[in-house]
Amino acid sequence: MIILMGYVHLNPSDVNEFTADVQSVVSSTRAEKGCLFYAFTTEDARAGRMLTVQRWQDQESLSAHVERHESAPFLNKWGNRMRMDILKYDITNERSFME
Repeated sequence: MIILMGYVHLNPSDVNEFTADVQSVVSSTRAEKGCLFYAFTTEDARAGRMLTVQRWQDQESLSAHVERHESAPFLNKWGNRMRMDILKYDITNERSFME
């Protein structure tokens, strides 16, 4: 399993537009094969900081998501307008937090 977690940094004036654009791809991304969890949220609009948490079944699923033709317009629009500080974690021992 793969977990992605971190921040997307934007110009604060772009937060509302980015939020609308990212929400338009959330539903289709969540329906993708291998997507176990996918979320973006505004952490600090005044600083232009968004938080993302994603959980993918495996690297193949994540790679397929990035290569999807539906992702291209979003990445073309925002690629030069955002800075990503997102880390990828390989998970091998998943269990309930109560254990």
